[in-house]
Amino acid sequence: MTAQPETDLWAGFDPLTAEDVAGPVWDEPVPLTARRDLPTFPVHTLPEWLGGMVAAVAEETQTPADLAGCLALAVIATAAGGRAVVNIRGRWREPVNIYTAVALDPGNRKSAVFSLMTDPLMAVEKALVEQSGPARAEAETTAKLAKSAAKEAAAKVANAEPGMRNELTAEAIALAQAAEEIRVPCKPQLVADDVTQESLATLLAEQDGRMSVLSPEGGIFGIIAGLYSGTPNMEIFLKGHAGDMVRVNRQGRDSQHIEHPAVTMGLAVQPEVLESIGQIKGADGRGLLARFLYAQPESLVGRRNLTPELIPDEVAAAYTQRLAGLAMAMNGWTDPAVLTLTPDADGVMLAYQKITEARIGKGGPLAAIVKWASKRDGAVARIAGLLHLATHPGDGWQRPIEAATLAAAAELGDYFTAHAQHVFDAMGADPAQDAAHQVLAHLRDTRATGFTKRELFRQLSRGDFRAMSDLDPALTLLEEHGWLRQQPQPPRTGRGGRPPSPRYETHPRLTRNT
Repeated sequence: MTAQPETDLWAGFDPLTAEDVAGPVWDEPVPLTARRDLPTFPVHTLPEWLGGMVAAVAEETQTPADLAGCLALAVIATAAGGRAVVNIRGRWREPVNIYTAVALDPGNRKSAVFSLMTDPLMAVEKALVEQSGPARAEAETTAKLAKSAAKEAAAKVANAEPGMRNELTAEAIALAQAAEEIRVPCKPQLVADDVTQESLATLLAEQDGRMSVLSPEGGIFGIIAGLYSGTPNMEIFLKGHAGDMVRVNRQGRDSQHIEHPAVTMGLAVQPEVLESIGQIKGADGRGLLARFLYAQPESLVGRRNLTPELIPDEVAAAYTQRLAGLAMAMNGWTDPAVLTLTPDADGVMLAYQKITEARIGKGGPLAAIVKWASKRDGAVARIAGLLHLATHPGDGWQRPIEAATLAAAAELGDYFTAHAQHVFDAMGADPAQDAAHQVLAHLRDTRATGFTKRELFRQLSRGDFRAMSDLDPALTLLEEHGWLRQQPQPPRTGRGGRPPSPRYETHPRLTRNT
């Protein structure tokens, strides 16, 4: 349903006339809380090869570009593997991993979009596994030989003459220590699906502190909420976004410290999941909700082109080639590449910071989402780093980030800000508000002067109203706001049978030309 801007609450409604108020007088109705006008994903901010793929995927799947666009950012973050940081000013550094969550109802082909956008990553992962095969085989063989030598040395100590025991013991200890220090590399892995906190920590330990969770479902939020543990556990997700040190305890092995973990998340969830995560104990207070870049685009279901243009081969090939090139180029990095800003880019960043600071204070337009808004400058810096690496996948770490790239990131920052305001509104909203908006829009479209509850249910039952009682909160709210009047029930005839359905009269504003 199209949102109505806050400044246009009465758009389409003519002033009341004497003819309108004939009969019982109607008071001016009270507007419902206005819905926000949400911007569409600015595809033009992406490099040509990436934006071309986003637009082509959106066309072929007939889905909002927001889904492929947000996933594109997460895919680039996965390819970069947390192996770069953006240095803004002084000691302020932002890693280039991000968390994105797109809300869309079922039936919006989320899995198809995920497949098209992530299949090239799976191909890179397979290539990395094949590439690392000889080194892993060599390490495994070396480890087996070292353990065998240590075992033989220990056996010699047990059977040695007393005069030789000290020397052989020292040799056995040295061989055992050498065998223990040999590390067999794990198979490279770029992406995981819905993982538990424990398995994510293990993957981070195995994959040099880098891992992405890309999923067309929102099961990860259930895991964070305590689906398996019984209590919320979000430590690894908090530290994995910020890059704070994580200690990993693995059964049968010494604990490991991951100095700068980098977790990326690209998720697609149902809208009610976003509304429910605000109820996860500690999610808001500890800042988990503030770490996500949200999008809730309008569904195209019901007005999709059934014969869309398919993704051009050259667009898909360019996407696969550039993405693989970035992933392969950054795979070997140990210390992160430091991305700097040109003086002009730093000026753009500073101007954006000033805008944020002016808006998050008491009474400011972002004060209601101050925790999220306090992180938006950092999010813009991360996005700028991703756009820069996508623009220069072969040598981005040797170039400073340009002002145009920072400006594009700032535009994306504004996009995510508008959607974050909408999502946080929904998290704290009265559930009756959305239902009341749907009913009011329907009545406005049909210009009904009156209706029975049963008639309204029949007209709306294919949507969110599964039972007639689901209408009650919306009808009550609309009555309280003066949009409806329930008419007195006619006297019963005493013949029994089902009581008549409640009848409502609509405000004259709803029946005038729109």
